[in-house]
Amino acid sequence: MSVPPPPPIVLASISPQRRAILEQLGLPFTVVSPSFEEHDSPDTDPVELVREHARGKAASVGSHGESPVLGVDTAVVVDGRSLGKPAGAGEAEEMLELLSGRTHEVLSGLCLRTLAWEELRHEVTRVRFRSLTPRDLGRYVACGEWDGRAGGYAIQGLGASLVERVEGDYLNVVGLPATLLVRLLSERFPGAYGFG
Repeated sequence: MSVPPPPPIVLASISPQRRAILEQLGLPFTVVSPSFEEHDSPDTDPVELVREHARGKAASVGSHGESPVLGVDTAVVVDGRSLGKPAGAGEAEEMLELLSGRTHEVLSGLCLRTLAWEELRHEVTRVRFRSLTPRDLGRYVACGEWDGRAGGYAIQGLGASLVERVEGDYLNVVGLPATLLVRLLSERFPGAYGFG
């Protein structure tokens, strides 16, 4: 008797990085663009913000039968301040200068939900940048990789050259806290996705 395949995860995100991570983990999934609009209030706790954004994204795509819906939101935080996506090259350079030679946190909120239950969690990864010279900054900003990236860098690309050390889940920095997701899938769907 064959075991039916698990229902595909519904990814409430159009992020190519998140899709690539689900593919890397060998998980079946479909993509639905979330209709949730993020509202970043500067006085909101960054952890609460990423959790609420993840929940909002997951809820905005509705329910999909047996399939769990996955919403994720990621922020780069330094000195208690969230760094969003830079509006232009000048702002990207300012962000990178702020991160230079320092440790910052990459926070991700993760919401996994079905009609019957909801799991809302978060993950923290600490990233230390090496001290960046004006040449380093100019080269990275010129490559344009900062565009659309929280904190102004992409660790999976040329941004890896800025990083000295990562403490925690590397894939969280890329855009999806994979360790947390695998743990939740193994708890909620033991064996179904190959975990637990």
